[in-house]
Amino acid sequence: MEDSGTPLSNLLCNENESCLQEKYNWKEENFEIYPVSESDCDYIESLIQRETSFQASGSECSLKEKRSWFKCARLDAIKWILDAKGLFGFHSSTAYLSMIYFDRFFSRRWIDDEKLWAIRLLSVASLSLAAKMEECEVPGLSEYHTDEYNFEGHVIQKMELLVLNTLEWRMSYATPFAYLNYFTTKFCGEFRHKELITRAIDLLLAVMEEIDVSEHRPSVIAAAAVLAAYDIQLTKKLFEIKINAIPSWGHLEKENTFSCYSLLQKIAMLKSNTPISNISGNSLSTNSSSIDVLDDTITGSGTKRRLTYTDGDPSFPLHKVPKS
Repeated sequence: MEDSGTPLSNLLCNENESCLQEKYNWKEENFEIYPVSESDCDYIESLIQRETSFQASGSECSLKEKRSWFKCARLDAIKWILDAKGLFGFHSSTAYLSMIYFDRFFSRRWIDDEKLWAIRLLSVASLSLAAKMEECEVPGLSEYHTDEYNFEGHVIQKMELLVLNTLEWRMSYATPFAYLNYFTTKFCGEFRHKELITRAIDLLLAVMEEIDVSEHRPSVIAAAAVLAAYDIQLTKKLFEIKINAIPSWGHLEKENTFSCYSLLQKIAMLKSNTPISNISGNSLSTNSSSIDVLDDTITGSGTKRRLTYTDGDPSFPLHKVPKS
């Protein structure tokens, strides 16, 4: 993609918050719990088989190893995406899919020199693209506003094109939300209350802050979230009984789910202000952090390209550098 050398001043517009009409309202997640048929099981198995793209790349640094400024910027991006989700009434799957795009973009490119506004622009473009994939109604690009910057529509569109090209136009990914009904039925039987789904959704959104979502299989994250929503203090024996309800899963999937459950266990304890030390000694525990286990059990290979800020204004982030 060619770099136009657009000055930084041209990327911002003079609109203010009053330009955004309050026509989008928060809408409640509408997850219906229904029996799982044989065709449903076949469909879920096909989704799981297509998750091979969710793997860490050996040449990439994991989220815990990235520079502190980027980790802070990523958390800020997640906060903005979740706020925008509420404002526009998007589904939770849209927010999660936007973070898949965001993290997958950074698995192939990088933004130097702490250009926080460029990361915000990427978060806007990622959410806009995800909305086009997941939502029936989407806002115009000019309606995506941030507290710090007001990006013009054509600038967001240009970043959208960069994301599309970087991800090679592969934008259709399953999110953990596609598996919620399936795992709720498999693990929880008659205990399939709406409150359980609500807790699972909260955990799925919370875990985005802790892991690179492009590296971890959505089915694994979903299974762990449902189990954590069902019982945050499962013993190892009960966990193994529950997870054995998925006959196609082998040792690796079960270990990854085990590790993710442990991470969600800690998240739930923190959200409820319950000391982690209160977790039963018979419940799940790991010697190293859950993120370490999740990262170490998935391998792969790949390369990353950087975004530099040359040709005209040094702040413009859309110049493409050849692969090293």
